[in-house]
Parts: sequence; C-alpha cells; structure tokens
Amino acid sequence: MTTAPDPAMSRAPGPAPARHLFVSDVHLDDGAPEAQRQFLDFLRTEAAGARALYILGDLFEAWVGDDDGSGDRASVLAALRDLTGSGVACFLLHGNRDFLIGDDFCRRTGCQLLPDPVIAELDGERVLLTHGDALCTDDHAYQELRTTVRTPIWQRRFLSLPLPDRQLLASEARAGSRAHTTRTIPQIMDVNAAAVAAAFAAARVSRMIHGHTHRPAVHDALLEGRPVQRIVLGAWYEQGSYLIREAGRYELRTLPR
Repeated sequence: MTTAPDPAMSRAPGPAPARHLFVSDVHLDDGAPEAQRQFLDFLRTEAAGARALYILGDLFEAWVGDDDGSGDRASVLAALRDLTGSGVACFLLHGNRDFLIGDDFCRRTGCQLLPDPVIAELDGERVLLTHGDALCTDDHAYQELRTTVRTPIWQRRFLSLPLPDRQLLASEARAGSRAHTTRTIPQIMDVNAAAVAAAFAAARVSRMIHGHTHRPAVHDALLEGRPVQRIVLGAWYEQGSYLIREAGRYELRTLPR
C-alpha cells in the first residue's frame, strides 16, 4: 500500500509545528456561501502554521474537470495556494463528488493528490487515510457506479464533453444521489464491518481516519485481540469540523457557524 510523503520534508529547514489537521466532506458549492466562507477562514486560521492539512475527499459538491472555474472556486484555489505557499503541506484524496480533480488543480493550489487508500507517517505513527466510500460495501448500487466512473476510459469520455454538458450531467447525478439516499436504508450507506477489518489487516495499522458517511465519531475496537481506532470526520453542510493531531493525541473539533 502506498505511503504518503513526509509533510516535514516540504517545509523550510527548522523546527516544524507538530499539528496535523484532517477534514472531509466540505462539499463547497455556490449554493452554500456560508460553508465556503467558513472553510476559507479555517485555512487562514486553524490551518495556518500546521505541519500538514489532509483533505480526505469531497472538498467540492461537484468537480467536473480542472477547467471548471465557475462561481467562487477561484477564491478557494487561491486560498489553498496561499496555504501551501506558506509552507503548510496540503494533501488531497478523491471523494465520490470530486474524483475528477487532476494535475492542473494541483499545480494551481500546490496540493498533492494521494491515492485512496494511503498510509500517512505522522511522527512515526502509521495511519490509514481513506475517503471511506469504498468501505460501504453493502450499498451495491453505489459500488457498481463507483467502479464505472473510476475507470480511465469513462473519465476520458466524460472530460471530452463540453463543460456545460458536464455541469448538467453532474447536476442530474446529484439529484439521483439524493433520491438514492432517501430510499436506501441508512445502515446500508454506512461502513461494512468486514470491509473495515480487512482494511486494517491489509494496511497493518492500528488507526484509520475517513469521511464520507457524515457520522463523526471515534470508534475503538479490538481486532484479533489488538486495539484499533477508527475516526470518522464530519460533513460541513451545517457546521464545519476537523480533526487535529497534536503531541500524539487526536481530537474532533467543531467550528462555529
């Protein structure tokens, strides 16, 4: 399994702050300006001076290609560039809404795109990072769709369409997703216990951090007799939140809206 770059290597020589921050499911969208203002403020305050910020997918409600500069996206990209330019490493995973983020986005922001899942080395601790949708294996309809849209041939065909067509298709897809969520049993859209156990075993780690389910919590368990911990990040639809790792301790925090 791939290991993420050491964020300490991206900073100038000298002592680096020991704070690592994690967010997921920010779902930035022109229709939710308050969430965008809160995220921009988060980048200027909490994230400033951190060793690294990890965005574990779904930064945007929809991303139909790096040529989509509509709405207020430019201010988000500029704020990320300011953050990385100040020496804070910013790592990004694809989510189920923004899996078409590509190389041009990374060039414009200074963010580094990581594979999903990936192991991060945090001051010597190996931690598994993932968006979390691949763990929801009971949602068979979604998993089938996910397999299709993650193929290079599907993505090449989609990105070859004119931008207005892609935006229209994305809008229709979001409507379909809302309908699917409404008629699907909530437990089916949560993670599958066997998939979680398999991920822990494959990565050989004791801690996992993910988003996607919008159910922030810290889950402690025993796996084959050893303690493991799964930390779930919250969504930003109504209130921003993040996870901070400092001095080896993890804490979920909320932001006032």
